[in-house]
Amino acid sequence: MLNRVAVLSDIHGVLPALDAVLAEPEVSTADRIVLTGDITAGPQPCQVLDLLAGLGERVVWISGNADRELLEYRRGDRDTIPDPIAPWAAEQLSEDQLSLLGSLPHSLSVPVRGLGTVLFCHATPRNDEEVVLVDSRLDRWEEVLGGLDADIRTVVCGHTHMPFVRLAHGRLVVNPGSVGMPYGRAGAHWALLGPGVELRTTDFDIEAATRRITRECSYPDIAEWADYFLHARATDAEALDAFAPRDGRDQTP
Repeated sequence: MLNRVAVLSDIHGVLPALDAVLAEPEVSTADRIVLTGDITAGPQPCQVLDLLAGLGERVVWISGNADRELLEYRRGDRDTIPDPIAPWAAEQLSEDQLSLLGSLPHSLSVPVRGLGTVLFCHATPRNDEEVVLVDSRLDRWEEVLGGLDADIRTVVCGHTHMPFVRLAHGRLVVNPGSVGMPYGRAGAHWALLGPGVELRTTDFDIEAATRRITRECSYPDIAEWADYFLHARATDAEALDAFAPRDGRDQTP
């Protein structure tokens, strides 16, 4: 039974944001740091992987759709990736780093004090790219959570880059938001579990981070990429509008 768990999701290869979160006292002293996927698809994929791997067994890894896509691209199983920076990021990874990504589970359960058995996944427990949102209808939540064991009362997911906590059919659902590519509000978003749930935001020097990423990353459009994502130019309303059609809300229940 773990007392405190820090959840970091959707880092997307942004090293300054990750550095800032790891420096938080509650993260540095947490029993475990759980990564709920999309760790590498961004401007500093190798540095992010090396830093996290260096933390050893304190880090619990889960694969996200973007991590899977990078691996598939490098293995020749796909020709394109929807995210423009992802093919570049895939080419930066070493064979050992690719093997690490290929070994990651899609979900896992961990006992956390005050929350019981907590299931961690990237998008939903059954799929790494399904969309559920804070305002998804209850029958949609029943659909994506219905196959879980009855003892799982808390589900932690990422994928949509917007933090929320809500109840759905008696289960607490937590999305920590995104460390490296936030929508709606700048900063590195994460969550602290045990005995309750805290949604946290770590502020860091975005201008300095943008300059560092632009200096260190060879992706051709990196200055524009860093400015857009680190400043969270996409609003939460815009992100919800873009994601909403994918949660089935327009279908007749």
